[in-house]
Amino acid sequence: MLEDKLQNLPSLPGVYLMKNKQDKIIYVGKAVNLKNRIKSYFSSQHRDSAKTRALVQNIYDLEYIITDTEIEALILENNLIKEHKPKYNVRLTDDKNYPFIRVTLQESYPRLEIVRSLKKDGARYFGPFTSASAVHETLRLLKRIFPIRSCKQRTLPKRDRPCLNAHIKRCAAPCVGKISQEEYNKMIQEVILFLEGKQENLLKALQEKMEKAAEELNFERAAEIRDQLAAVEKVVAKQKIISDRYADMDVINYVKSIKKSCVQVFMIREGKLLGRDHFFLETTEETEGAEVLGAFLKQYYNQVEYIPREILMPEEVEEQEVLTAWLKGKRGGRVELKVPKQGDKRHLLEMVGKNALDSLQQEIVASMSRNNPQDGLAELAASLKLEDKPQRMECYDISHIQGAETVASMVVFVEGKPCSSEYRRFKIKTVEGPDDFASMEEVIRRRFNKATAGDEKFATLPQLIVIDGGKGQLSSARKVMEELGYGDIPTVGLAKENEWIFTEDSSEPIILPRRSQGLYLIQRIRDEAHRFAITYHRLLRGKRNLSSVLTDIPGIGKKRKEALLKHFNFSIKKIMQATPQELSEVEGINEQIAEQIYEFFHPAE
Repeated sequence: MLEDKLQNLPSLPGVYLMKNKQDKIIYVGKAVNLKNRIKSYFSSQHRDSAKTRALVQNIYDLEYIITDTEIEALILENNLIKEHKPKYNVRLTDDKNYPFIRVTLQESYPRLEIVRSLKKDGARYFGPFTSASAVHETLRLLKRIFPIRSCKQRTLPKRDRPCLNAHIKRCAAPCVGKISQEEYNKMIQEVILFLEGKQENLLKALQEKMEKAAEELNFERAAEIRDQLAAVEKVVAKQKIISDRYADMDVINYVKSIKKSCVQVFMIREGKLLGRDHFFLETTEETEGAEVLGAFLKQYYNQVEYIPREILMPEEVEEQEVLTAWLKGKRGGRVELKVPKQGDKRHLLEMVGKNALDSLQQEIVASMSRNNPQDGLAELAASLKLEDKPQRMECYDISHIQGAETVASMVVFVEGKPCSSEYRRFKIKTVEGPDDFASMEEVIRRRFNKATAGDEKFATLPQLIVIDGGKGQLSSARKVMEELGYGDIPTVGLAKENEWIFTEDSSEPIILPRRSQGLYLIQRIRDEAHRFAITYHRLLRGKRNLSSVLTDIPGIGKKRKEALLKHFNFSIKKIMQATPQELSEVEGINEQIAEQIYEFFHPAE
C-alpha cells in the first residue's frame, strides 16, 4: 500500500503525515513538491541521518494534503504538529497555553483582559508571555495609568451613576457619558503604543496633551496627564537600553542538549529591551541546530501577534525564504531574518545565547530536584535484582565523527547524583574506523587494568555499570570484565531507540515504566556520558570558543573561568599546554581542580 502511494504522489505543494503500524501520526512535514520531498526519505542520501533511519523504519502508511502555496503548507504543517504532537517533530515541550493580553478593539469601548488562546475576533493580541505574574503586573500598571473600563460587558449599558472605579479615577466612566467614544479610543491607542514598546511615542503624545490641557486652562486634566507621564517615564527608566541605533527587533539564540533544547528570545522595541522569554523544545541528539531554530520560528511566530521588522538569529534555516515570505504576510510589511557575523549585533546574539544556556541549566537542575535519586536507585536494584542499591554507578559511551577521533567517556554517579571529579576520558588508540564494539572493549580493558595496577584514580569499583548501547556493546564490555576478573560487577546496556535495559543473562529486555524514577536515573547517567564524550569532539574540531570549552570542565565555575582566562592571557593553547603545577598557580585553582583541568585536555592514557 505504501509503495503504491509513493508511485502516485503529486508534484504539488502540501503537507504530508507519516504514520506507524498503530495508525498514529509520527511525523508531519511540508513540501513545495510532495513527490520529490516524500521520496527523498527513502533514498540512500537521507538515510545517512540516524533520525531519518529511525523514522523510515517506523513508517507504515502516509497521507498528504495538497495546498495552493508553500506558505499555506507551512501554516498547515505548524497547526498539525501542534494538534498531533508527532514523535519525530521538533516541538515546544510545554503543552500549556501562554497568556496574552487582548485589547477588544471589536467593541465600542475596548477592554483589556488576559486570555490563553488567539481568535480571529477583531481584537488585538500581545504576547505570548511565559510569566503569568508579569502579565498581571503589566495589566495592573496599565489600569493605574489609563482609566480603562474593567466591567466585563461587551456592549456597554447606560447607567445612572458610575461605578466605584470611576470614583477612585480608575475608570473614565463611559457608561455615564463622562468620556466620548472618540476620546476613549484615543486612550486605547495610547495603551497599544505602550504594549508595542513604543513608550517614546507615547511620552511625546502625552506631553502634547498635557500642554494643550494647560493652554485651555483645564488644569485638573493637565495634572492627570502629568501623573500618567510620570508613571510611563518610571517604566522607561527601568528598561535596559540596548542601543538607540536599533529599532524593533527580536534576537533569538539557542542551546541544544541531548533531549531538550532551549531557545531564548530578547524583544527589543525602540532600542530598549522590552522583555525576554525562553522556550523548551523536544529534540534528539541527531537533531541539527538549524532544524531546532526553523521549528521554533514557525511555532513561535504562529502564535505571536506582533512581528518586528528584523529578527536576528545565529544561523540560517532551511526554509528561510518561505519563512520570510510568511512573516512578511503576517506583519503586512518588510521582515528580515539576519545572521550577524560581527559587531554589536553579534555580541547581542551571544548574550542571548548565554541566557539560553543559563535557562537550560536551571531546567536540568530543577528536573533533577523533582526526582528523588534514592527512589531511582531502589527501583533499579529491584528491577535488576541487585542485592543493594547501586550507590556508585559508572556509565561508558563511545563517540566519533564518521569513524574519526574516537573517544570514550566514563561518567560516575554517587548516591544517584553526578560526581564530576570522578569523570574520566579515554582517547581510543587501538581501533581503526567506526567500531563501537572494539572501542568499548578497549576502554573497559584500560579502566580495569588501571584498577588492578592500583591506580588510585580508578581504585573505587562501581556497584553497577551502564553501557550506552544494546546487546552488542554489552557483550563487548562483559567479555573483557570476565577476562580481567571483574565479572561479578552487575552490568547493563541501555538501548537508545526504545530505552530498554539489556542484561547478559536474558535475551528479553527489562522495560521500565516511562515515568519510572529508575528509568529517569539511568537515562540521566547515559545522557551525561554522551554529553561528556561529545564535548571532547567539539574541542578537537575547534568549533567552540574558549569560554564554552572551559565551562564544560568539572569544577570550573564563572569565577575560576575568568581567573584562568586572565592568568593565561585568554589563550586556549597556553591553558591546554599548562602543567598541573602551572594551573594550580592560578587564583582559586587548587591542586585537585588543576588535575581535573589537565585531565580534561589530556584524556586518560
